[in-house]
Amino acid sequence: MRKSLVLVLIFLFMTMAVVSCKPGAKETPLIPRDLLFGNPDKASVQLSPDGKYLSFLAPVNNVLNVWVGPVEDPDKAEPVTKDTNRGIRSYFWAYTNKHIIYIQDLAGDENWQVHVVDITTKEDRNLTPFEKIPGPDGKPITLPNGKPLRPRAQVEAVSYKFPTEILVGLNTRNPQFHDIYRLNLATGNLKLIQKNDSFMGFQIDDDYNIRFAAQMTPDGGMALYKPDGKGGWLPFETIPMEDMMTTSPVTFDKSGQVLYMIDSRGRNTAALVSVDLNTGEKKLIFEDPRADVSAIMMHPVAKKVEAVAVEYLRVEWTVLDEAVKGDLEYLKTVCDGDLRVSDRTLDDKYWTVAYVVDDGPVRYYFYDRENKQARFLFTNRKDLEGVELSKMHPVVIKSRDGLNLVSYLTLPSWMDRDNDGRPDKPLPMVLYVHGGPWGRDSWGLNPTHQWLVNRGYAVLSVNFRGSTGLGKDFINAANLEWAGKMHDDLIDAVNWAIENKIADKNKVAIMGGSYGGYATLVGMTFTPDVFACGVDIVGPSNLRTLLEPIPPYWKPQFEMFASRVGDPRTEEGRKLLEERSPLTYVDRIKKPLLIGQGANDPRVKQTESDQIVKAMQEKNIPVTYVLYSDEGHGFARPENRLSFYAVSELFLARHLGGRAEEIGDDFKGSTIQVPQGAEQIPGLKEALAQK
Repeated sequence: MRKSLVLVLIFLFMTMAVVSCKPGAKETPLIPRDLLFGNPDKASVQLSPDGKYLSFLAPVNNVLNVWVGPVEDPDKAEPVTKDTNRGIRSYFWAYTNKHIIYIQDLAGDENWQVHVVDITTKEDRNLTPFEKIPGPDGKPITLPNGKPLRPRAQVEAVSYKFPTEILVGLNTRNPQFHDIYRLNLATGNLKLIQKNDSFMGFQIDDDYNIRFAAQMTPDGGMALYKPDGKGGWLPFETIPMEDMMTTSPVTFDKSGQVLYMIDSRGRNTAALVSVDLNTGEKKLIFEDPRADVSAIMMHPVAKKVEAVAVEYLRVEWTVLDEAVKGDLEYLKTVCDGDLRVSDRTLDDKYWTVAYVVDDGPVRYYFYDRENKQARFLFTNRKDLEGVELSKMHPVVIKSRDGLNLVSYLTLPSWMDRDNDGRPDKPLPMVLYVHGGPWGRDSWGLNPTHQWLVNRGYAVLSVNFRGSTGLGKDFINAANLEWAGKMHDDLIDAVNWAIENKIADKNKVAIMGGSYGGYATLVGMTFTPDVFACGVDIVGPSNLRTLLEPIPPYWKPQFEMFASRVGDPRTEEGRKLLEERSPLTYVDRIKKPLLIGQGANDPRVKQTESDQIVKAMQEKNIPVTYVLYSDEGHGFARPENRLSFYAVSELFLARHLGGRAEEIGDDFKGSTIQVPQGAEQIPGLKEALAQK
């Protein structure tokens, strides 16, 4: 897809005790939660392909919508979409230069529908308004709750060669597989170009030719096929299981005869390589022994690789084409921070550029290449400009078996005035665990880190084994190690923080979403004496019930879960999954636990939270359970984010002793429910009564 889609999680009736400081250390004023977790002022800044318009996401009545204005005067931008509920999170320009395309789901169910908006008339049309998938008997397939299973549309390809058409995938025929359709933006007409009964995805060129199809192998690897010209498929390459997550096709050169791939075969870290499709010759373009190639900068029409990025501690760009060397050298002088070219016009005369720092908002610039001039546009959160924020320190922690755990530590600014990454005294600490687990933590402004350090806590995020971007060996070291060595890495990081006098060993909390929520439950059950409390956000409690009812469109890649988490189809696999499930060890929980869940989560269903809450109730173990009727996998609506973080702040302040902001209006407009344990947090019942 041409555009990057930009991708979020989180009252006190009186002021709680604050972390003590050495004499002369003045605490930073409390930063209101809405400055960190409310909607950004502007985000996802993009250019129309012809360079006449600038677009961005910005709130309308506290709901994110797409705004469009003239490039020369962004202040004249106006909203062109009219979402009034969850907000728009992903959009891009059509090559007509007159249309915005965005996707939207229903209350977090992730069954996306594709919309197109005319930027002049502001007419909004749902191009994939399908609501049901027929079963073998012709009747709609229903979910366990009796509601029909909604189809899921996904954008497959966008090309400048066909301004009025895009390719979309639809699982309206079979919920597991997406057929490929050519979609006319003007008429809404859908033309089937590829029926799909077995493939997890396709590689498509700018001429809308389907060049390769991918299918998962029984061992969790991936087989690539190419069309045989007769409607069938021929084997092209097989990617072993150990390379599957670090090897894949990326795109083609302008001729369509050279395939660019990210490839870890024969090496540890994923390199950028080219494959001549006529001769089969492979050439290494770039590799870094520390980390995988994470981003590629390519001319929008010439399709020539110009620069590549790797991310070890921070993002580092290497220029490969002299044509952009002067541009990137100049842009490095414009502003501090990690540079990202966020968009380019089709003629490549104009760019939008973002600068990411760890202690301030993102700064956006409009860059005129011909004149080598960057014009400041705005920041993504104006109210954070001038606010005292904390620096984020990259650190590498050794695991007990010798792995390098790239981690990020943030400390309260008043406890680390010399910015050496060591506080004046051990602090209460929150171990904040990323989701995935096939994702990673990165350097930059992290709202959760800034919120927690402002309340007086040290915050540590760890790229435990299984995290991506650090080579295939690091990913594969996590295979079948959920609640095993993956959790050992987190414990090793906690011990490192204690040994280095960063953390008070009696006041360490664990918190995270998705896999991070699972890690929290593992911390509460497998290592119950390490953590003073835990905050689980949409985390699975039982790995069997997590994997057995996965969304149908995930089933083509089920072997990945079976080979890396555990296989619920075998007796041995079921035993492993039960052994690694926190629900199995509920009776070990002895520290306070807060759970947050979205009722419509298709990945980690509500039953994952319901069942561990029920088990804790049956054993008279206290738990606080927060539920949102209009959320999915995480909390997209700012009203819900603010309410959950307000509850979390009360919870952490009570059990770690940090500072807290009053709830104020942070429950307003939220669908927050607390079906269990409101009495466990002082002031929560009263706040709910006043909602």
